[in-house]
Amino acid sequence: MSEKTNVMRVLEQKKVNYKSYFYQNDPTLSGIEVAALLKQNPAQVFKTLVTVGKSKKNYVFVIPVAEELDLKKAAIAVGEKAIEMVKAKELLPLTGYVHGGCSPIGMKKFFPTFFHKTAVEFETIFFSAGKIGCQVEIRLEELKQAITYQIAEIV
Repeated sequence: MSEKTNVMRVLEQKKVNYKSYFYQNDPTLSGIEVAALLKQNPAQVFKTLVTVGKSKKNYVFVIPVAEELDLKKAAIAVGEKAIEMVKAKELLPLTGYVHGGCSPIGMKKFFPTFFHKTAVEFETIFFSAGKIGCQVEIRLEELKQAITYQIAEIV
């Protein structure tokens, strides 16, 4: 096993059960390709997207890798007039994560977090463990021990 990430440390500290998966550290891989490497249903593998609202507040959305965030639905979910994606160069200073390795757990600061409603359909879901080439599998119900989140229709 490779080294532990901050995500894994947070999960262990909060006594949350998880499984970790390591694969080739290739930032050019799409989420769908990562799901294939893990031999998982792409609908069960999620990506973490960071946005900024008109109010300048940041929000985190976790959606299936094959889907695209609907910015209008996301804005409605958070009560903003409009939101947009955070620019790639702003991601690391804001969250502590690089593009392709962003996780809803362990960001520098906690932002309101929303999982797409399909996350509740699976016994477990997969998402980045905080670095490219590493994913965690976790029960959404157990994730409540580590972070606060809401479920929303955002794609």
